[in-house]
Amino acid sequence: MLKQTALHAEHLRLSAKLVDFAGWDMPIQYASQLDEHHAVRKAAGMFDVAHMSAVDLQGARTREFLRLLLANDVAKLKTPGKALYSCMLDEHGGVIDDLIVYLIAEDAFRLVVNAGTTDKDLAWLRAKAPEFGVDVRHRSDLGILAVQGPEARAKVDALLPAELAKACASLTPFSAAWLGDRFIGRTGYTGEDGYELILPQADLVAIWTELLAAGVAPCGLGARDTLRLEAGMNLYGQDMDETVSPLECGLSWTVSFADEARAFIGRAALEAQRAAPPRKSVGLVLEGRGVLRAHMAVRAANGELGETSSGGYAPTMKGSIAMARVPGGAVGPYEVEIRGQRLPTREVKPPFVRNGKVLV
Repeated sequence: MLKQTALHAEHLRLSAKLVDFAGWDMPIQYASQLDEHHAVRKAAGMFDVAHMSAVDLQGARTREFLRLLLANDVAKLKTPGKALYSCMLDEHGGVIDDLIVYLIAEDAFRLVVNAGTTDKDLAWLRAKAPEFGVDVRHRSDLGILAVQGPEARAKVDALLPAELAKACASLTPFSAAWLGDRFIGRTGYTGEDGYELILPQADLVAIWTELLAAGVAPCGLGARDTLRLEAGMNLYGQDMDETVSPLECGLSWTVSFADEARAFIGRAALEAQRAAPPRKSVGLVLEGRGVLRAHMAVRAANGELGETSSGGYAPTMKGSIAMARVPGGAVGPYEVEIRGQRLPTREVKPPFVRNGKVLV
């Protein structure tokens, strides 16, 4: 039986089309995926992402623990509320998960992890934690609601308690404020400004209803995918997994080699790839008509072969785009095979769209 979030009844009430996503019964769209996409780019949309998980880590050696487990370095987090995006790697440099980590206090951090990897992540964390005396707590009592778009923060701030709204008004990107169990992060997965709200499950329906009344559009996972693709953001399970290192999927910027003494898990494997990764990620814009999809064959100008990892129609650009993984020695331009035909593409550096503007 599929799991349901606290907002499931709301999705049914709004006649959402529901699909199985990582074992959860989730809305793929409501009335129109295109309208939902444009609502986020132009105004504000909200996404039920309560299938994702918050994991709280506590203990005097938690920072030391995370400096081992994460490829990015939590030593960068100096002030409570600051956040960092990182991959958590296995010994071979493969991506177990990509996640956000928040500094709560010197002995307390919060992770936000993907729905499909939650069980795997918890097992990995709990296997490594005892050596450091770190308590790992899966916050299944909390749910996550993403509110994104140029009007998103103002819409949310108007509904928050005065003390929390004041704290949120001064948040910089990748930082958070909280009041009790109400936790507001200025983060997202759409390429737009906004918040990700981590709240007690009982509070999710109330704030969803208030935001709906304030004109925030309910959006499904379909629009979330086109938005994140335009923003050049990886999707776990497509653009990366345990067979792909961050150096091969455009996430080298999330790996910190600065402290030579920090032997994070997977470092040795990444050091071996560092000078010349076996594969690389490239952004592609289809020249002409057609739709790029995942797992289409890609041919480089020098004959090297790869494939698209994510692709689709980009509503903001009114064209088709993709991210592709190709051999490290591949040289563009690239052709993509669609229905037996090789079609030309233009190589670009993602993101394709950010803050409502086409960048390529």
